Amino acid sequence: MKRPVDLHQHLWPPALIEELRGRRQPPYLDGWVLHLDGEPPYAVDPADHDLTHRAAQEDGLVLLSLSSPLGIESLSPDEARGLLDAWHGFADDLPADYGLWAAPGLVEPDLDGLTKTLAHDRIHGLQVPATALAAPSALEALAPVLATAQQADLPVLVHPGPTAPQADVVPGWWPALTSYVAQQSAAWHAWHVAGRSLLPTLRIAFVGLAGLAPLHHERLAQRGGHLGAIDRHVYYETSSYGTQAIDAMSRVVGVDPLVNGSDRPYAEPTDPGLGLGLGEALSRAILVANPHHLLTGGDR
Repeated sequence: MKRPVDLHQHLWPPALIEELRGRRQPPYLDGWVLHLDGEPPYAVDPADHDLTHRAAQEDGLVLLSLSSPLGIESLSPDEARGLLDAWHGFADDLPADYGLWAAPGLVEPDLDGLTKTLAHDRIHGLQVPATALAAPSALEALAPVLATAQQADLPVLVHPGPTAPQADVVPGWWPALTSYVAQQSAAWHAWHVAGRSLLPTLRIAFVGLAGLAPLHHERLAQRGGHLGAIDRHVYYETSSYGTQAIDAMSRVVGVDPLVNGSDRPYAEPTDPGLGLGLGEALSRAILVANPHHLLTGGDR
């Protein structure tokens, strides 16, 4: 019997923590305080990155995501190499119920190295920051990186990337409700315009319901665009959203593309089926069947 899947959690391995502590420019850790260019300093709870502590909370397969707002993927190759090696090396130490999304260096992509990384049995796909898909031309430039996942028959997860520096003092949640949402929407629209023609069989999932981009299909039509047929290989991960947003998305794209992710430790898992009053069938689709289809391309 297939297990529930949480496609989107964050947990830093000790080697990555040490790499971040060894830096003096963002992204870096000062003890347990994270410093980024575009976000307020963030006090990290050490328990959030304790694998034993976290594993006790889980039931099913958990996929860990490199925190793309750190901006590691967009660092120069010399800066990124140690950080990415620390991340991918974590795959060797994970228990059976955990896996990783691989992360590429984007300045001078090492496609051969990325292909080898994707072959690891604890690597379940490739994650890219939404900032790398901000427009159709950016998507075209990124296509060779995305093609490594397509060739490996593995999915891509589009995650919010770094935010621009803020001139004002803002609440800690500000990027998640502004920049992250806008990034996901822009990436989805870029895929909508150019993605499928470039990568005809790629399975791709957008974190945070793609910033609710499909809900704007009426505005898209008014401005000269067209949603078109639902692409059965495009998925929408649910993290940080609840039953109202999930219900609204299902009315536009259906239930089959909706896949479970929690974004733990920054948000907690929910059960969308129970919340919508549709019970076990919807829960099983979003928590079990649809994620397995995203990861394997097999039957729901």
